[in-house]
Amino acid sequence: MNRRIPPAPLVLGLAGLIPPIAGALVMCLNYSGLGVVAREAVLLYAALIASFLGGSWWGFASRTERPSWLLLIVSVIPSLAPWAMLLALPSLEAGAGLALLILLTPLVDWRLQRMGLAPPWWLWLRVPLSIMLGVALLFVTLCR
Repeated sequence: MNRRIPPAPLVLGLAGLIPPIAGALVMCLNYSGLGVVAREAVLLYAALIASFLGGSWWGFASRTERPSWLLLIVSVIPSLAPWAMLLALPSLEAGAGLALLILLTPLVDWRLQRMGLAPPWWLWLRVPLSIMLGVALLFVTLCR
């Protein structure tokens, strides 16, 4: 099993961490009083990333002739849950909820890989990215 992450997903995945890490730094340092804007931007970005992950899961789940209802249902949660959180919760609670959601996503990635639906390197990419985004969300949530 080749666990080596191809260069394109690795570089683009790491580049995807630039907005949340920059936002967390701005938020925690309260750079130019942009903390609130940074928090909202990072929360929105995390919701977009979660939705992107759900779309990836949908694609993996759909690779079979008879897709699993459970996997398809799970694949829409990363779009619907952040939408509900951002709509109904204050920023701090939404941030904590998004962090938890992102930190739990590797469990689904693991299942998809075990089923042979995701490439062998998928989990090696997804776990560090999820941890780093989850930590950035926690910083954004905890820094005031």
